[in-house]
Amino acid sequence: MRFCSIAAVLAAFLAAAVVDVSTAAEKDLAGEKAAIKEVIEASIGWAMEKDTELLFGSVAQDEDFFYFSPDSASTISGFEMFKKFTNDTFVNDHFKALWFKTKKMVINVSASGDVAWYHCLLDDVGLWDGQEAGWHDVRWTGVLEKRGGRWVIVQMHFSFSVEQMRPKTAGGGAAGEDG
Repeated sequence: MRFCSIAAVLAAFLAAAVVDVSTAAEKDLAGEKAAIKEVIEASIGWAMEKDTELLFGSVAQDEDFFYFSPDSASTISGFEMFKKFTNDTFVNDHFKALWFKTKKMVINVSASGDVAWYHCLLDDVGLWDGQEAGWHDVRWTGVLEKRGGRWVIVQMHFSFSVEQMRPKTAGGGAAGEDG
């Protein structure tokens, strides 16, 4: 009888330990995803105050960094090229960020815990020479690596859907659409 009760207590303890481990793992993953989201949003939100230290700290500062934009002139390989592009294009009086919003963000983390990838829709609006300009519902994807205990973006890609690229008709719809 005594053996059965000890076995039952041990089984209950082990079951509780398994639950605690999975809960701890879920908390760790949630914490990692929150840290990753912070880095992703820093890479776009830096512009609000033109905080280049925040931006440059969010990306890989080596030749692994790659940025692919809908504008072919903005395809960038390597951190030094990215730094020059940023300083030449956005750190001046022509540009002022107004607001940004990420929507439907999904973040995945590899089983090894040192690589992550994301996708979302992005609204990013600012002023260029006093005229409003920006992106609405641009598709934004990317890859991060955990280096030295912190997450950095090694690749990001912005693109528009085919529907967004079609010319608008006088009625406001894309050319060729019925209705």
